[in-house]
Amino acid sequence: MLARKIIMILVFSPLLLLMTPGSAWAAGENGAISSADTTFIIMCTALVLLMTPALAFFYGGMVRRKNVLSIFMQCLVIMGVVAIQWIIIGYSLSFGPDIGGVIGNLEYMGLKNVGLEASGTIPHQLFVAFQMMFAILTAALIAGAFAERMRFAAFLVFVLIWTTIVYDPLCHWVWGVGGWIERMGALDFAGGTVVHISSGIAGLVGAMVLGKRKGKDNSKEGIVPHNLPLTLLGASLLWFGWIGFNAGSALAADGIAVTALLVTVVCAGSALLSWILAEWYHHGKPTALGAASGIIAGLVCITPAAGFVTPLSAIFMGLIVGPICYYFVSTVKHKIGYDDTLDVFGIHGVGGIVGALATGIFASLAVNPDGANGLLYGNPGLLITQTLAVAATIVFVAIMTYIILKSMSLFMSLRVTEEEEETGLDLVLHGEDAYWDASGFNS
Repeated sequence: MLARKIIMILVFSPLLLLMTPGSAWAAGENGAISSADTTFIIMCTALVLLMTPALAFFYGGMVRRKNVLSIFMQCLVIMGVVAIQWIIIGYSLSFGPDIGGVIGNLEYMGLKNVGLEASGTIPHQLFVAFQMMFAILTAALIAGAFAERMRFAAFLVFVLIWTTIVYDPLCHWVWGVGGWIERMGALDFAGGTVVHISSGIAGLVGAMVLGKRKGKDNSKEGIVPHNLPLTLLGASLLWFGWIGFNAGSALAADGIAVTALLVTVVCAGSALLSWILAEWYHHGKPTALGAASGIIAGLVCITPAAGFVTPLSAIFMGLIVGPICYYFVSTVKHKIGYDDTLDVFGIHGVGGIVGALATGIFASLAVNPDGANGLLYGNPGLLITQTLAVAATIVFVAIMTYIILKSMSLFMSLRVTEEEEETGLDLVLHGEDAYWDASGFNS
């Protein structure tokens, strides 16, 4: 019954707004539209869109075979839920005219007054589309923390609420004109706080509220990835898509975009090496899963700094973040005892924190005149500002995520039963199996 209500809301809510068309093509107050910039951001938007299916592959290979379709479904359904939410209200709350530095107003609700006029040097609707991909990916990242145990209907409700009252305000704080973190002077080029710290902290809270998976602490029942080639494919596609994620955040086909592209590749490669070296020393063998995890840790780390640091600084950032994230994934998680299924906090949360703070150290005006100098270039104040932005993000996201999940638990079951978990979410929630053999039986 609840699932039917959700479907009805998602399908029919946009009809309420059809009588309010966007504005016609015109040169806005930002100036003329550049064909080169527009083409570039269209390509980057497509690359960022690819990252969500890539994430499904990355996550899908790491869960058990009986849950692979469930994690794919969670990642893919977000592309519908958040896309609709973004058009109806999300974009306006995130980038609408400021209300007290906290939230955007509803001037752009249903994309009212948002047409093909210039936003910078690209059409306004293209900026909407590009930013939509960030909102979609952020919600999808969270799914990995409590994979293999959350009900699908509960997940849909959580994503819709969380995106509206956590992601959208935070996005406005950091990137919206007049947002209080933006006014404070914190730097976040492509989403260290908005995307990665927020998803990592939300995932950690979600994992703790839902509890551990059945058999997690039973040494006789190991919980290991079922298909690492899928995970490696996902990591490779994420690395490819991340070029659009970071370079596109320059919002122009210019030198800053080139720098962002270069440091993205360099930092990911550096973190890959530092992760497997740390793993080799600690575990005795470098693993394929470690290599994939190192790539993602490096990509996360460079995201807030991509348009502000040199390639040499990006190498140092990658060398730093790999061992730190590995330590959280291999040691801290087990000491504390939380069950972050796919290490969303250990990689995205921790990697995002390291990247945001490192931006306060390595940022340079020589790279981007619109940025700021960091500690290494004589400005310790930026590191203080970055620390405040990180702390505010952690506190806000943790409290709000906890309130959302606890409130939902009063009205609906968040988690499948032990029997359903034992059977597997693919069959229980979706009536499908990823691995049927020729005779029609589960292989």
